Amino acid sequence: MYHVNELSTRNYHETIETDFLVIGAGVAGLRAAIELSTHGKVLVVAKDSLKESASEYAQGGIAAALSDDDEIWLHEQDTLSAGDGLCDPEAVRALVAEAPSAIEELIEWGAEFDRKDGELMFGREGAHSRNRILHAHGDSTGREIARALYFHAVKQPNITFRSFSAVTDLLVHQGRVTGAVALSDSPIAIHARATLLATGGLGRVFLETTNPHVATGDGVAIGWRAGAEIRDIEFVQFHPTALHVEGAPRFLLSEALRGDGAYLINASGDRFTNELNSRDQVSRAIVGELEKRGDPHVFLDMRHWPAGFAKSHFPRIFQTCKAYGLDMSQQPIPVHPAAHYAMGGITTDLEGRTTLPNLYAAGEVASNGVHGANRLASNSLLEGLVYGARAARRMAAEAQALHLAGAEPELELFPEISELETRTIAWRQCGLVRNQEGLQAALSKLAVAMKPKSAAGRPDYELRNVDLVASLIAQGALARKESRGGHYRSDYPERSKAFEKHSLQSKAEPIVRFS
Repeated sequence: MYHVNELSTRNYHETIETDFLVIGAGVAGLRAAIELSTHGKVLVVAKDSLKESASEYAQGGIAAALSDDDEIWLHEQDTLSAGDGLCDPEAVRALVAEAPSAIEELIEWGAEFDRKDGELMFGREGAHSRNRILHAHGDSTGREIARALYFHAVKQPNITFRSFSAVTDLLVHQGRVTGAVALSDSPIAIHARATLLATGGLGRVFLETTNPHVATGDGVAIGWRAGAEIRDIEFVQFHPTALHVEGAPRFLLSEALRGDGAYLINASGDRFTNELNSRDQVSRAIVGELEKRGDPHVFLDMRHWPAGFAKSHFPRIFQTCKAYGLDMSQQPIPVHPAAHYAMGGITTDLEGRTTLPNLYAAGEVASNGVHGANRLASNSLLEGLVYGARAARRMAAEAQALHLAGAEPELELFPEISELETRTIAWRQCGLVRNQEGLQAALSKLAVAMKPKSAAGRPDYELRNVDLVASLIAQGALARKESRGGHYRSDYPERSKAFEKHSLQSKAEPIVRFS
């Protein structure tokens, strides 16, 4: 298994000291870095380029009760309803209450949201009771928010960026996180007064996913290895409408398409579900339709829209479909559910504190109770903003003195299994529909031999993380004998009051607990 020394013995190519280490350069990481910059030196580390994050791919929008016919309490109720009994009401209240000021702050920093006659435009998405979704450039909301945050961040003299540096493990001394190990061309030791995980999601654990290639569950894996508690990891959201064309990436076809009236139809041209139901309901309706008919995919139909509407309102999606020979205005687009978002992650409180001293988490990697068992559409970018800032404020208040010692693995072990095999197992047996037999088989297949590697590179570390996170998902899903939100068991298809609790997993207690 995993053994550690009390003091670091590795020869590092470089050693870096900073006040605050932010791992991840998406919305949560950038917002935290901006907040921290007035309290000390901040180093933001990105595994890939600074533009390669899930935030960049977020099309649907960002939710906030800002329109004249909306109220914060309505946004709160919609979020709680989508969460299917597992939201933390205080976490949700903080999210929706701080949403308007977070949006106003973004606008001050240069974010350009879509407007009509100078007024902000608000759209509707599944499970929202009001039009409260802001978009930017039609379908590039995440990209625009990340752009505004980045350009504001680079103006802050205390913030430094380091790209193409994959964090492989945390440094821990006497139970306290003191920094991290990153792999650039060679291993780097980064020592910090406080460390934030803002590494995003885990979609690449699954064969079919809308997530970028960097979303390999790194934050959950390195947190778990260091001893942090993981919560509700079995709750994975599968987006109903990912482009399903052979040879094409599973490009996300935004929820906003259905919000603007796109139909879901089968191969016979018949509608078969309410397109504005929550994502888990729509995804299962699609899978049920496919199983009933034996078809490879269903279709998203926008042919009834006014001429030019698709191209002007969803330019990025329109051009992507065109690149694969599909014209949204002339033909229905083949779609299939794909892994999209993780509701669970590293357990945190409402200020980003994990169960490990000096370690914080924000954004998709964190489980703070906002999303419960199922995230409400367009709350993810909002969570990154609100809780990135909250975590940063707590980090600044509690940061301890710099400590240059840190534990690390005596021997790094890597699974003897291919990435394709791991992701296929996760997709087929830990995906949208689960059962005891499949989950047990997944755990057996994922429990492969672990061996050291003399010259491990980034793909080896990512595979190690994917294998671990897939196993954690399977364990959580096997233990939760019910169906709720993003977790569906065909052998336990109903919700159970007995499981209206959070699943908890940690290295110290490998058996899944519920609390």
